Amino acid sequence: MSKLRTFIDYLKHHRDFALLGGATLLLLLALLRPMVQVQRDIYTYLLVVDITQSMNTADMMVDGKPTSRIAYTRRLLHDLVSGMPCGTRVSLAFFAGTSAALQYSPIEVCRNFDAIQDNIAHMEWRMAWSGNSRLRQGAQSIAHLTRTLGEPAQVVFLTDGEEAPRLHAFNTLELTDFQGGKGWLVVGIGSEKGAPIPKFDEDNKLLGYWSAESFQMQPGVAQISQQNFGARDDGVALMDSSRQYSKLDEEYLKKYSAEIGSDYVRGDSIAGVQLAITSLKPARRDIAPMEIDRILAGLAGLLLLAAYFTHHPLQLLRRLLHRYKLLRHPG
Repeated sequence: MSKLRTFIDYLKHHRDFALLGGATLLLLLALLRPMVQVQRDIYTYLLVVDITQSMNTADMMVDGKPTSRIAYTRRLLHDLVSGMPCGTRVSLAFFAGTSAALQYSPIEVCRNFDAIQDNIAHMEWRMAWSGNSRLRQGAQSIAHLTRTLGEPAQVVFLTDGEEAPRLHAFNTLELTDFQGGKGWLVVGIGSEKGAPIPKFDEDNKLLGYWSAESFQMQPGVAQISQQNFGARDDGVALMDSSRQYSKLDEEYLKKYSAEIGSDYVRGDSIAGVQLAITSLKPARRDIAPMEIDRILAGLAGLLLLAAYFTHHPLQLLRRLLHRYKLLRHPG
């Protein structure tokens, strides 16, 4: 006990040394990036992006310039991931045809930031394996995908809502009994004004615009045939009047979201999408490591500030007030 009192007395008489020494020790510990195990909410997101050709429609704006939906989605995801706190886990998947393909399992955003952003920056329509877009079948595929991740995840599905070929009584999959969409968020990409859907070749060179007939079921095809399910021609519009126009159909996406039990938000506001994502419940609550290097660095900063204060701060305050009065009332 006497040794402890002696040490405390030493610190009192060497206040500055003790504060600076403590700050140095905390900074050294922070450099080691220590972690502690705490129980906390785990946020894991499966980001599913529609990469079908209707996403090439140029009816969005980035930095005041017209741009395609897929380019806008790249910018949106870049900003969303950049705003996610460390510890958040994300996975990326692409949707085309009737299915979604996983790019990688969930990874932590800060340690893998560059890799995630590079993956987002290079996504495009040529990665698609099908020219069709069947959102209703896609919901089943995404639900199956979430079960293969190895951990719970909230789905964020970014799509323009374009069903190709168009839906009718024979090819509309019923989703009223669908159970997999709880905790999902559907993000609508596109404008209500819309624009023609461009058609590119394999070198991404513009050939023209899709014909409206391309998005209709082929005549004479048995609509219940899986072999020909959703077949369409590859015609290019010969006249402006025959172009296939695409626009964001919020009525359909809201209905689609209600059927699968998900939330819906329009994607034209990055802040709005961020708010909608943060409103989702965490994927799970578990014991997880938490880095405390920032906390230690913050405490070190406080000790450094404290070292600059005198032993008698009240005396310093009186001197400052006295000088202030002399400045206001000289002589």
